Amino acid sequence: MPRTTVGAPVDSKPATQAPAPRRWWILAVIGLAQLMVVLDATIVNIALPSAQHDLGFSDANRQWIVTAYSLAFGSLLLLGGRLADLFGRKVVFLIGVAGFAASSALAGAAGNFEVLVTGRALQGLFGALLAPAALSLLNTTFTDAKERAKAFGVYGAIAGAGGGLGLLLGGLLTEHLNWRWTLYVNLLFAVIAFAGGLVLLRRGAPAHRPKLDLPGTILVSAGLFGLVYGFSNAESHHWGSPQTWGFLLAGGVLLAVFTWWQTRAAHPLLPLRVLLDRNRGASFLALAISGAGMFGVFLFLTYYLQASLHYSPVSTGLAFLPMIGALMVSAQLSTSLLIPRLGPKPVVPLGMGLAAAGMAWLTGLGLGSSYPAHILPPLLVAGFGLGLVMPPAMSLATDRISADDAGVASAAVNTMQQIGGSIGTALLNTLAASAATNYLAGKQPSPATFAQAALHSYATAYWWSAGFFAAGLVLTALLYRRGRIQQDPNAPKAVHM
Repeated sequence: MPRTTVGAPVDSKPATQAPAPRRWWILAVIGLAQLMVVLDATIVNIALPSAQHDLGFSDANRQWIVTAYSLAFGSLLLLGGRLADLFGRKVVFLIGVAGFAASSALAGAAGNFEVLVTGRALQGLFGALLAPAALSLLNTTFTDAKERAKAFGVYGAIAGAGGGLGLLLGGLLTEHLNWRWTLYVNLLFAVIAFAGGLVLLRRGAPAHRPKLDLPGTILVSAGLFGLVYGFSNAESHHWGSPQTWGFLLAGGVLLAVFTWWQTRAAHPLLPLRVLLDRNRGASFLALAISGAGMFGVFLFLTYYLQASLHYSPVSTGLAFLPMIGALMVSAQLSTSLLIPRLGPKPVVPLGMGLAAAGMAWLTGLGLGSSYPAHILPPLLVAGFGLGLVMPPAMSLATDRISADDAGVASAAVNTMQQIGGSIGTALLNTLAASAATNYLAGKQPSPATFAQAALHSYATAYWWSAGFFAAGLVLTALLYRRGRIQQDPNAPKAVHM
């Protein structure tokens, strides 16, 4: 991989516009839209039992409320990012926001299972337009190094904390209104984001618009679909099922063919220059690992708090707030102070190590554990660690990207998180279920035995999450280049649309 200096005009294009004068308002609009997308990954989870009771669908079909969203979102992200590059980020952003709002309204008003799943799939489709457009707008709007650090600190905090906020908001809306409001709430976010984007974002589209790489689009969309679907099936089927390994194998083959095609295509969907930079590649890897490891917190700690300690949905959401606060503090600390002074090599691995320590600490939780003494400390450690990983990785993954590639690079960021999350969910659910089964083998069934089996399964998931982050520590320490991020004062500014 080429050794280049971050900030050098390797991938830059000449500027035609000055930095946006209302860029901090633009950040607020982008952040709100991103929050809407991130919330929807978890906000519906707490509402699922209520929705199932209301619409009368089976336990076997319940997973599709989550899977329909993740399948459409994960498989179409790269296409959404390239469409933003081809047709202009403002247009794609506004279409994504409007479509996300309409599909949320459809899902919220669903009178049966089929309409609800259709609405969730459409949410994923329009989210795949919205998410990369939002991140590429951020990347091309903030070109000053200090302002960029602050902006990515805010954006990374939203991306990392959104899952926990979704649990809190989902609990509040389900408990005090009904499950449909976990979908209707998107209309409020969307109206504000659409109006702000319409007024604040600049018009524009590339002067030279290359053709869309249709074979590459089909290959990568089908490949990502196979991976996400395969890992999703691992939750309801065993790993030996053709519906699991068959789709995983097919997805891997299709992505391998896609990679080969990108070296031959005249106008590649994902130019390999986007990936073949050492710091950028390390950042993509860090985002995938943190996406996988985070589910050890949000998913299994939610089970623990509600099933073992009998917290209400609202109390469960509130329990995550200190972790979110720690993440927000360390996000600004890492992007504004540590990365500019030390570079990513010591900072991101440190964050991985702290997240691993927080996960390992959680393995000691029991039926008599208290929140202040036993739950809060590891949550703060893990949250602080994640804030040292995700915002810097997002910023470095899109740094020095030309305006022509900003959308697809941003889509790659979201894709790595989505694939990491899918892998994390499938692996941790499977490992936790196996641990519970093994614990119960040969024991007399009783409420106490089942409670201990659940604790054992959660601890297994935490240990594996700690392992993900420990692997991330080693890999990022090896891959990131030494030294501070050098910004080239003569580098051209990117064009923002």
